[in-house]
Amino acid sequence: MVQVTGLRKKFGHRIVLCDVNFEFSTGEVVGLVGPNGAGKTTIMKELLGLLVADAGNVQILGQPVSVTTHTVVTQQVGALIERPAIYPFLSGWQHLQLMTNSVEQMMWVVQALQMTGYIHQPAKRYSLGMKQKLGIAMALVGRPQLVILDEPMNGLDPQSVKRLRELIGQLAGEGTTFLISSHILSELEKVIDTVILVDQGQVRLQRTMAQLQESARQSLVIQTTENARALQILLQADYPVIQRGTDLIVTASVALTPLLRRLFAADVQISKVDQQREDLETVLLRLLAEGKA
Repeated sequence: MVQVTGLRKKFGHRIVLCDVNFEFSTGEVVGLVGPNGAGKTTIMKELLGLLVADAGNVQILGQPVSVTTHTVVTQQVGALIERPAIYPFLSGWQHLQLMTNSVEQMMWVVQALQMTGYIHQPAKRYSLGMKQKLGIAMALVGRPQLVILDEPMNGLDPQSVKRLRELIGQLAGEGTTFLISSHILSELEKVIDTVILVDQGQVRLQRTMAQLQESARQSLVIQTTENARALQILLQADYPVIQRGTDLIVTASVALTPLLRRLFAADVQISKVDQQREDLETVLLRLLAEGKA
């Protein structure tokens, strides 16, 4: 679906993208993540042919994309970049009419995003979340093969975020490909198949969520009535354990039963035992710090 090779971009003397390479296939939901200023939005604009690259090339569906050749290819692409382009005196319905002539498709996206109650009101009356939904609707209404969404969850309430996740999953199952940039990694990891991590204008990592989940570390969280004594008992038994607030954290996968028996044998009363797995943000930060990304 998308292939990016050797992409470079400078603004003045500032290097924004440096030899960016990645590719992904039809039907994938790809998360583009990284710190502010990493180059994520620039990559998305390059994919849409909105910026002139200094070097490298972009292909969508096997066709080159550039400022001069993007029109035909990007008819198969829907996008929301940075913020929705909204005309305040047009209604939401009129905005959708700018994107398609199909009333059926317009009705579909309005119902899918639960916009029926206000779609015919002027956009100047819309809240931040309503404008965000309209921007997403404009990206989806033409049922494009590729959808590029830049921070789509901004301004959405929890119910709307959940509905958007479900809709992305549904459309991906039907063959739509998504590239989504978001700082809300806890939500992003619920929907994406692949992560592309960008930092300082370079792709540091591209892995599937399954691969990242395999590399996620598990820890054991224990609370006792005598944490200081329990800590010493476990340290003396060579368990990798630290104290954090009222919790004792065993920082590696260990057999639970022998550990609990050791504490019980010392008459330590246990009030809580819980297993935790690193989330996406923690895994990515650790891989960066370890130089594995």
